[in-house]
Amino acid sequence: MRHYGGAGSGANRMSIRIEQHGDDVLVWIKAVPGASRDGLGGVLGDRLKVRVSAAAESGKANQAICDLLAAALDVRPRRISIEKGRTSAQKVVRVLGAQVDRVRQLENI
Repeated sequence: MRHYGGAGSGANRMSIRIEQHGDDVLVWIKAVPGASRDGLGGVLGDRLKVRVSAAAESGKANQAICDLLAAALDVRPRRISIEKGRTSAQKVVRVLGAQVDRVRQLENI
């Protein structure tokens, strides 16, 4: 089971950097591979914190991030890809054929 909670609420909460890029949406994330469980960990600066239990080796954590975001957005995993930062904790993720309003719901999960 994947956990999507932890973002919390409040007037001082920052917003995730999410931008429309043609027909797609780009989302800035902070990856936390090797976590005890998979889940969205709220907002860290202007990035969505994404925890995955997969190790950061051979693309396993990147695939787990894409799968987790796909499940959270209720889209097929092939619509999610790592645009920048494949070997870094700071990543930009592309959601194919999406709108900012739809993706912004990640702030409330």
